[in-house]
Amino acid sequence: MATASNEVHHPVDPGISKLQFVPFSSALDAGFWHELTQKKLNEYRLDETPKVIKGYYYNGDPLGLPARLTLEFSAFDMNASIPARCCPAVGTLYNTNTFETFKSCDKKSLLEKEANEVRLKIKSAVRKRTQWFTESVNFSVFKDLKKYHFYYWFCYPALCFPDGIHIIQKPVCLGDRFPLNQIQALQKAYDELCQKEGVTALPYFLIKYHDNSVVISVLKKWDDFFQDQGGKVTVGVYDPCNLSHYPGWPLRNFLILAAHKWGSILQSVEVLCFRDRTMQGVRDITHSIIFEIKLPERVLGPDCPKAVGWEKNQKGGMGPRMVNLSECMDPKRLAESSVDLNLKLMCWRLVPTLDLEKIVSAKCLLLGAGTLGCSVARTLMGWGVRKITFVDNAKISYSNPVRQPLYEFEDCLSGGKPKALAAADRLQKIFPGV
Repeated sequence: MATASNEVHHPVDPGISKLQFVPFSSALDAGFWHELTQKKLNEYRLDETPKVIKGYYYNGDPLGLPARLTLEFSAFDMNASIPARCCPAVGTLYNTNTFETFKSCDKKSLLEKEANEVRLKIKSAVRKRTQWFTESVNFSVFKDLKKYHFYYWFCYPALCFPDGIHIIQKPVCLGDRFPLNQIQALQKAYDELCQKEGVTALPYFLIKYHDNSVVISVLKKWDDFFQDQGGKVTVGVYDPCNLSHYPGWPLRNFLILAAHKWGSILQSVEVLCFRDRTMQGVRDITHSIIFEIKLPERVLGPDCPKAVGWEKNQKGGMGPRMVNLSECMDPKRLAESSVDLNLKLMCWRLVPTLDLEKIVSAKCLLLGAGTLGCSVARTLMGWGVRKITFVDNAKISYSNPVRQPLYEFEDCLSGGKPKALAAADRLQKIFPGV
């Protein structure tokens, strides 16, 4: 079994001489397992043919959260959009019918096969001068559908440099390296390039900067972009890691590409790990890190380099993970689980200091179930409040539904339903957990 000797799972001495990478941590919501169960029962059945799946990762998490690669219910739909300001990760699902087949799967051969695919994509991207491909993820799973126990093992295939990657200038935060006006110019240039490319996030890009200007371009223009830089090359990577001395996993394969492209003509490459965090409505990229590495010579030959990528289990060992979702597969429980996950994401990204437990346990009394009361009730429910009491002795009239979103035309018939009762009933139809 291959292990990653230059992975970082916990912060260590920042005075390192070789670059280390923080691996992805898999994050699967209950909706994904529910959709996989339906696919298994109604479509896959006994078919063990590998299936294409799509996840995403995000570069704006606060300090303390792992570099997550997320799979949702939409992972099986290649045409489904991913959340804004996230990058896609496309891979393969290896679905087994028995636990014995899952355990006996040759993980070493599977990693080598997927690593060779990465190698071929890198060589093709350099040869054809195309844009870089998305991150790869591979996923082996066995489902005990009687007990709703899911055994799974993720692999994020990454090629290795034989002698590692030596650091010339240690990572520093962007805010410690550049003035604010230049950081703002970088952010503006990045946004404009994303808009031009029709995306909300770019996984990799090229950068050149002077005292008062920053220019950014896509990778496929690398041959012309750096002609006036005198041998200096700066590349940007959308980085899901939030540690101040280490880059995330997406940089690994990209540096293989950089070495294959520039290794024979460049001594070093400057790397910007782009991190784009929004806290309490304020956007910030100053915690992005920048460093310089010694670029190894070409490392891609006819044979595939050593590869790493299997995710460790909850105990920190090389092995699969298991999740028990017997209570979550009920549709009402599934809705509650999805709402809870969404609330946590809102909390992590917008208001990290928010105590969700206090909000969920709060009781709210609304005096009036009219235009304001209906809107307030929906907003309270959206932020996790589960206990709401309406006080209103009026009935629903024909003029109400267009202004009061908890009512419909049928509620006005036969003299109108009582507002308080109708509002409570509608909230429970929207979310049974309220």
